[in-house]
Amino acid sequence: MKVGLVGLPGSGKSTVFGALTGLAVRTGYAGAGKSNIGVVKVPDPRVNALAEMYQPKKTTYAEIAFSDLGGGRASGLDRNALNAMREVDALCQVVRGFADAAGAPPNSIGEIGELETETILADLEITENRIARLEKDRSDARELDLLKRIREALEAERPLRALALEPQERRRLSGYAFLTAKPLLLVLNVAEAEIGSQPADVEEAAAKRGLGWVVLSAPVEMDIAQMAENEQQTFAESLGLPEPAKNRFIRAAYAITDLISMLTVGPDECRAWPVTRGTTAPRAAGKIHSDIERGFIRAEVTHWRDLIELGSEALCREAGKLRVEGRDYIVQDGDVVHFRFNV
Repeated sequence: MKVGLVGLPGSGKSTVFGALTGLAVRTGYAGAGKSNIGVVKVPDPRVNALAEMYQPKKTTYAEIAFSDLGGGRASGLDRNALNAMREVDALCQVVRGFADAAGAPPNSIGEIGELETETILADLEITENRIARLEKDRSDARELDLLKRIREALEAERPLRALALEPQERRRLSGYAFLTAKPLLLVLNVAEAEIGSQPADVEEAAAKRGLGWVVLSAPVEMDIAQMAENEQQTFAESLGLPEPAKNRFIRAAYAITDLISMLTVGPDECRAWPVTRGTTAPRAAGKIHSDIERGFIRAEVTHWRDLIELGSEALCREAGKLRVEGRDYIVQDGDVVHFRFNV
C-alpha cells in the first residue's frame, strides 16, 4: 500500500516524510520537485505480544510505503504533482500550522480547501473528456450514466469519496484513478510549542469531510525518528507525548486505506498480514500464497487476545475459543489464522 504526501510549499511536507521514515531528506527549496520513497513498519502491540509468547526466528510487521510527491508551486500543485497523486493508493495532505519565515500566520483551512478544489477540477477535466467520447460513440451507456452522476457531484464541489456508490460502481471507476475518490488523511504540522494541541477549526474541517487527521511537529518528530529505537519512546515522553507521533500517523494512514491485520504465528515467524476489510478467508489465504487460496479447505481462527490469555492454541481449542471457519468467513482485525489446504 502506497500513501502519497502532498502539500503546498512551506507546509513542511518533506520534513514530515523524514519524521515518518527516519530518512534524511532535502527540505525547503533544496528539495523542491524531488520525490522520495520510504517504507515503514506499522506499530502493532499484538505482534509484539505474540512474538514474546512464541519467540519466533522472525517477527514481521505490516508495512506502508510513503511517497513524498514533489511538484508544488507557490499557488498550489502543478500538473506533475497531480499526475503523481494518481499513482498512489491514498493521500496525506500536510497542512502548515505554524508561522512562516516572514511571520505570517497559518491558513490551515484555506490550504485544505485549496487542495480539495484543485483535485475536484482535475477529476472534472477527466470526467468531461470521457463523457464527450462516450456521447460520440455510445459504446457504454452504463458508464456514461455513471460518469454524468460523477460530473454532477464534482460540479457541486463534492469529492467522490463522499458519494454513496455501489461496490461495482467503484470498481468501474477504479481505472480513472480519480483523486477525490482516494482516501485522504490530514496532517497538521505545528510548531514545537503547539505539540499536543487540537485546533478546533481543523478538527471541524476534517469531521465535515469525513477525513482522518493527526497533529504533529515535524522537526521534533524528525529528530525522534533518527534516534536509536530504544531512545525514541523516552524522548517522546520527555516532551509530554505518550509515544512518537509518527506511530499515531502510521496507524491512521493504515486505517484510512481500510486495511486490517490478519495474524499468523509459529516458531518460525509471527507476522501481520495487511488485508482489506471485508476479505473472505480464501482471499486472505492468497495473501500468504496463491496455492493456499487455490487449495483452501478451512481456516482455524483464534482471537489474538484469547491466545495470549490462554497461552496456546491447544488451550484455546479446549476452551472453545478456536473456531473452524469456511470459505464465506470474513476475516476480522486481530484474527490469528491457521489455514488448512490441499493442492
